[in-house]
Amino acid sequence: MSRDTSIHSWPGSYYINSDKRWESGTLSLTRTMVRFVSSQSKESLASFRLSRIVEIKMESSSFIFSTLTVLEEGNVKHWFGSLKPNRVVVYNVLEHFWRERLLSPSSEARGAESQPSKGRELISLVAGAQRRLEDTGRVLSHQGEQFDSMMQGLEKIDSDLGVADKLLSELESPSWWPFGKLPWKTQQEAKAEDAARAAAAAAAASGKGSGRNKVIASIPAVVTKGGNSDLKPGCLLVLVSSLEVRDTNCQLLHHFERNEVDEIRVHSPYEITVRQRFIGKPDICYRCLSAKMPEALSVLEMQYKKKIEFTGQYAAFKATPVSSPCDTEGKSWNEGSLPGCQDTELPLEVPAGDLSQLQVHVLQPSVSQAEAQELKQMLMQLKNLALEAETELERQDEVLDVLTSSTDRATMHIEKHTCRMKRLL
Repeated sequence: MSRDTSIHSWPGSYYINSDKRWESGTLSLTRTMVRFVSSQSKESLASFRLSRIVEIKMESSSFIFSTLTVLEEGNVKHWFGSLKPNRVVVYNVLEHFWRERLLSPSSEARGAESQPSKGRELISLVAGAQRRLEDTGRVLSHQGEQFDSMMQGLEKIDSDLGVADKLLSELESPSWWPFGKLPWKTQQEAKAEDAARAAAAAAAASGKGSGRNKVIASIPAVVTKGGNSDLKPGCLLVLVSSLEVRDTNCQLLHHFERNEVDEIRVHSPYEITVRQRFIGKPDICYRCLSAKMPEALSVLEMQYKKKIEFTGQYAAFKATPVSSPCDTEGKSWNEGSLPGCQDTELPLEVPAGDLSQLQVHVLQPSVSQAEAQELKQMLMQLKNLALEAETELERQDEVLDVLTSSTDRATMHIEKHTCRMKRLL
């Protein structure tokens, strides 16, 4: 499988300058290229790399209306017209991927690389830390279930104490009062109980949601509600307990709680659809297209593993490794020198035994690009697990505060009821 798999394509027309005519066809965007293929001859009329684009503009004149122009290095200008659904959508997508530099030529030329042992050692260390954190998360989850069970027990005790209070009030009432509890006692006790409950609720709500709103990943994206006819620049935020879709001004377009997300459909490593279903009214569906989507997919796979679905289009991208789209065209980790170190130049022919240990280390790359990407995704997963563990700890702290106040209140009521029963005896 080559890197020519189309991420997105649009029907339109291309202006052939040599023939002074327009040719209908399909404009497509791949990981590294922009192409226009004629619908009649099936020939490629235009093909250039994203890295060679100098400028993308929406232009019109007295002869050419509503066109999209792409200026390539060497002052070569390409004209595209009659784009569907419209040229604004095509401009937003092309401009986004061009700005993020989906892949650099240097990363293409590297091809298949050997995997150094140092990179594998780092990956195994991170994998061990991830397993340990997952075990800790399971223990925290079990502890949280125990706290919830204790809360249910205290609520049962509180309910039983309410019944006991009612029975004792009836026993304490004089025989001439037919309505149970005396009114002047009822008002005072009700006010005291309401004040205690309000204080407990305020204490519990003061720290609620502080960890749930922490951002795990924030990526620029081109978003739309529903189909592809209104793709606009925005961003996708992956939070500990939710997803948010925002526009370029950071205004909230929609907020998905984790339990509200019914389906995440992955069309490609760069395009997903988030859907919330309803009964009796239309579903809420947002489509997000981003050059940095691979950075968020690892987190989404962990948070929504039972709701995420990979389409047949996604399988076309599995054969080639997916790297971060914002790679610069400069030297990679394998090609550049470490910060603060000067490049060491070695002669082409060196007698055996003349290479120093430092020079041998420079010749051997420590971490490959694929390993660096894998480490990045694993670290994102570690961050997600750590934030979820922190959120669970904050929730359990709140439950402990409520348990403490509820226990104190139940103890006070039991002591009061005990004194009342002694007086009746």
